[in-house]
Amino acid sequence: MDFKVAGTSNGVTSLQMDIKIAGITEEIMKVALAQAKDGRLHILGEMSKALTTSRAELGEFAPRIETLKIPTDKIRDVIGSGGKVIREIVEKTGAKINIEDDGTVKVASSDGNSIKAAINWIKSIASDPEVGMIYEGTVVKTGVRRLRELLRLKDGLVHISQLSKQRVNKTTDVVKEGDKVKVKLLGFDDRGKVRLSMRVVDQETGRGQGKGREGSRRRRRADIGRPLGK
Repeated sequence: MDFKVAGTSNGVTSLQMDIKIAGITEEIMKVALAQAKDGRLHILGEMSKALTTSRAELGEFAPRIETLKIPTDKIRDVIGSGGKVIREIVEKTGAKINIEDDGTVKVASSDGNSIKAAINWIKSIASDPEVGMIYEGTVVKTGVRRLRELLRLKDGLVHISQLSKQRVNKTTDVVKEGDKVKVKLLGFDDRGKVRLSMRVVDQETGRGQGKGREGSRRRRRADIGRPLGK
């Protein structure tokens, strides 16, 4: 007989049994449960010497799974062509990711920071940019008249007049390819391209500079080039 008993000091919570005979008697069950209780209480007593109460949160390195939901039309963006995007998220965060057809995303890891980074990265891809929000991204191309900023897999443009409060002769005087910059989403042009501004954002604090809602908008990160949340 293979008989497993689990529980707390207050009682049994689960049982599991495998037997290779036709059945067992009530007396055998009484003895087995009594032995299991003695063993359980002894183990719980030893455990309480190290930890008297349960933790409010899981330990830093305890395995865990967290779930989030994304729009189904964003699944392909998170996966990327040939799985390129999701592979990069997995490689750089260390988390395991499973995406279901209904948009349910399960992220697993023994590192809480790894899960947080992966979830933030996925959210940055799966949600649409909002006008007035402040983001962080990577400069992917510069030019004399404009700066292209990668924002949630979309090309955002920072006109040379929006690079700095000071007069700028060329974009490379302020930024270069690969720089991490903070920008405010001003809106969209007639082709749907994202219009961004650096001059209205404090590059040190990430806070908006100016009147109205510019200074109070919360900052969202959209750096596709590395794991978010770090």
